[in-house]
Amino acid sequence: MSSTTGYGAPPSAPTEDFEPSPRSRVKRLYQRGHYDRETVYAVLDAGLIAHIGYVIDGQPYVTPTAYWREGDMLYWHGSAASRMLEHVGEGIPCTVTVTHLDGLVLARSGFHHSINYRSVMAFGRAHFVEEPEAKMAAFEAFVDRIFPGRWAELRPATKQEVKATSVLGMKLDEASAKIRTGGPVDDDEDYALPIWAGVLPIRTVVGETIPDAKLRPGIERPAHLSVFRADADLDALMTQAAKQQEAAE
Repeated sequence: MSSTTGYGAPPSAPTEDFEPSPRSRVKRLYQRGHYDRETVYAVLDAGLIAHIGYVIDGQPYVTPTAYWREGDMLYWHGSAASRMLEHVGEGIPCTVTVTHLDGLVLARSGFHHSINYRSVMAFGRAHFVEEPEAKMAAFEAFVDRIFPGRWAELRPATKQEVKATSVLGMKLDEASAKIRTGGPVDDDEDYALPIWAGVLPIRTVVGETIPDAKLRPGIERPAHLSVFRADADLDALMTQAAKQQEAAE
């Protein structure tokens, strides 16, 4: 991985926990809050889509985008014409959230129904990755973050593609995770009621491969996609790919 300025002097991986501030500390159901980097990074590494919150001229916006983590940096990219990237890249405060839905929790009371989930909220100011070599390293990291080894098989990016795409990075200095697991929690007297209760697990899985209709004859599915078998757990695949990328740095 390139260590050029802007995409990383080599990314650091601090061992200290996040120090929660009034805005990042979990207040309601505080026991679900986590501030250690291991937990926060595990939630981030299992995901693909983040929501970026920011304010322009007093109007709040939230934009979904693909992202990846490298060390203590969070990155995302998009069109250079993107309103979100244009403003957030100038260093205005922003909030990044990632959420995984893990289950539907059915209780004996409507008010005790819940959802099992893992989520992260991070605060910071993003910056543009400007240097061409650094941007190219970022593009490679993004592709290989999802499909390890694929970048090397692709045609090189053109100057126009690189120019038309912006990359933002945000240092993970303040973040917290909130996680719910387990079954329903009912009022003591409700456990005697003849009402079914439990958890319906939810997960995102890979479907059957659909080759491009314009694929030339004789081109087989590449070996680096072998882990993307039908019914494979996407959460686990993303976590595995993140670990592979971190080990290769």
